[in-house]
Amino acid sequence: MLGKTYLTKQASLLMKYARTTSDSDLSARLISKAADLKSQADPLPDRDQGPQAPDVSPGGPRRS
Repeated sequence: MLGKTYLTKQASLLMKYARTTSDSDLSARLISKAADLKSQADPLPDRDQGPQAPDVSPGGPRRS
């Protein structure tokens, strides 16, 4: 599953491209897609929490 940060960045980029194009149809499609991504991101938690590898400890590497 894609995280909130990723979806929000993608939506932001689409809005940026929509503002820079002179093609109004393309702009409308980009804005629509950005809205779709934003609606997918809204219900997700604020921080992306991907799986952590089982051999990784929060304190860093252990020394013998």
